[in-house]
Amino acid sequence: MIRRFRRCGHATGALNPEDQAVVDQFRAMLTAVRNPQPWTLGHAEDVAVRIGPFVERAHPRPGDDHDPDMIAVALVHPDTPHAAACLHGRQLGYTERGWLRCQTTAILGLWQPGYAMLTHAAAGLPLPYDIGMDPAHYALYIEARKRDDSLDGYTLLRLGPYTQTRHAQQDYDRLTAALDGRELTLVPGCRVSVRYAPFDVSDHHLFADPYEANAVALLAAAVEGMIAK
Repeated sequence: MIRRFRRCGHATGALNPEDQAVVDQFRAMLTAVRNPQPWTLGHAEDVAVRIGPFVERAHPRPGDDHDPDMIAVALVHPDTPHAAACLHGRQLGYTERGWLRCQTTAILGLWQPGYAMLTHAAAGLPLPYDIGMDPAHYALYIEARKRDDSLDGYTLLRLGPYTQTRHAQQDYDRLTAALDGRELTLVPGCRVSVRYAPFDVSDHHLFADPYEANAVALLAAAVEGMIAK
């Protein structure tokens, strides 16, 4: 968008306060682009992330921001935490994304106010449907499959969502240890295994909350319920 500056009639060559603010914002944007501030893994500081031709503000998820290749972030309105940003962010889809998987190569550096001019919010545009980031919720699937290597079988238990990879990994290790030596005997005619995959939000009602009970106990209850049928 091209903006025409209006001169103040009483001061030749001077910009009015509104236009001066725009000039200051533009200068801040150039400074931010030319001098990105380095960011460090494991520090919960907001970062600037490239999304197509735009730049957005993203908040890393504490505990899930140590991977050098991929971290979990939530996109936030550039004016966060001001009250008006909450409403505007909801209108433009910022609050609907939840946690997302962000490649570290898309991160420009620490967030600076100067980047605000480059956001969808500054252009008055909603975030696109496809922003190139997958949801960063995780799930474990405990499945009983026929031993003939076919795909026949069923899912004994779905656990999720896990908000941090380390929590999912801990339960994966516990379940794998609990199944050690019992994979072929727990369910007659089947091999029981644990599979790690993204959490499917559309099927949320099928999942047991892993934070409300012990994963091994949930598996035992699922097996008992299956046998009782």
